Amino acid sequence: MAMAGPMRHTRTLRYSRPGRVLPVVGRIGNVIAWIVASVTILLIVALVLVPRITGATPYTVLTGSMTPVMPPGTMVVVRPVDFGSIRVGDVVTYQIESGQPAVVTHRVVAINISSQNTTLTTRGDANPVADAKPVMEAQVRGTVWYWVPMVGYLTSMASGGDRQVLAQIAGGALIAYALFVLIAAIRTSRREKRGAGRRRESG
Repeated sequence: MAMAGPMRHTRTLRYSRPGRVLPVVGRIGNVIAWIVASVTILLIVALVLVPRITGATPYTVLTGSMTPVMPPGTMVVVRPVDFGSIRVGDVVTYQIESGQPAVVTHRVVAINISSQNTTLTTRGDANPVADAKPVMEAQVRGTVWYWVPMVGYLTSMASGGDRQVLAQIAGGALIAYALFVLIAAIRTSRREKRGAGRRRESG
């Protein structure tokens, strides 16, 4: 009678690396989504909500006269100030012609005081000479409070009213997206915990 040899057990190793990689990729995607959403919301607050609350006005720099500090496409937020508080070194936004909508943003390089009035001499940081015409008080819209590079290219495609509507729509969409990402992350975390619990029980 033939005797059967000892039974051999073959162990099958399960290749689980892809299963571990996918959750990591998902977490990285969630982090990136949160960063993009957070930055966009901050931009909306800085360029739409804050100016509206404080009475400031956003303008887009269209030329290179203020490079490298404020290159073309920079959005500057300008707030009204008392004309007498302006000092040399301040960056002001003023009307090219008094009462006209076209404006320029340049740095004050001199304050000219006379018995008749006080005017400002301005110059773009990248310009070799000062502006030819002095700036009168009636022309000044305010001083630059803060600025954000490149954003002006996007906002310049819409008018003031359309810009606010687009900002509100974008803000609502980002909040909804952030909630979606948060809920998805919570569900993924719960599934991973359940899977880990089952593996411990089966082991």
